Amino acid sequence: MPAQYQNQGTDPAVEAELDRLPTTPIVTLRKRYRELYRTEPPKSFGPDLLRRSIAHRIQERVYGGLSASVQRTLDQLLKAAIAKPGGRLELPRRIKPGSELIRSWKGKSHRVIVMADGFAYDGATFPSLSEIATRITGTRWNGPRFFGLRSATREDAGGK
Repeated sequence: MPAQYQNQGTDPAVEAELDRLPTTPIVTLRKRYRELYRTEPPKSFGPDLLRRSIAHRIQERVYGGLSASVQRTLDQLLKAAIAKPGGRLELPRRIKPGSELIRSWKGKSHRVIVMADGFAYDGATFPSLSEIATRITGTRWNGPRFFGLRSATREDAGGK
């Protein structure tokens, strides 16, 4: 159990309703689904999925749901999946301000400091790692890939 929920007490009413779900008839499950989601349950949902959906919503309402940042990340992943149905999805990495990225290029070590509003390199502030990578190499690069924060795609791996 995540630490954020370990000290949080459980609600006896919630636990009682969750305990009743396995024996609840499907007609009652569909009614409860409509109450919680304010929409008809999907026709493809059998009793198991109805129970899981109901249990999730009940717990979410009482104990809390996803944080706004996690919800934004999921929304971004969903948009990416819709845009490229067969494509590879990567979670965006969050680099904390103060982190230092080091990349060796043609025998020289390049240091970048992550700041809250951009990236510091060679006495200047840049809005993106890609601008820094381009400045270092003289050609266009994906900045996160250049600094090892993102792996190369299959197309890139074959071409380099």
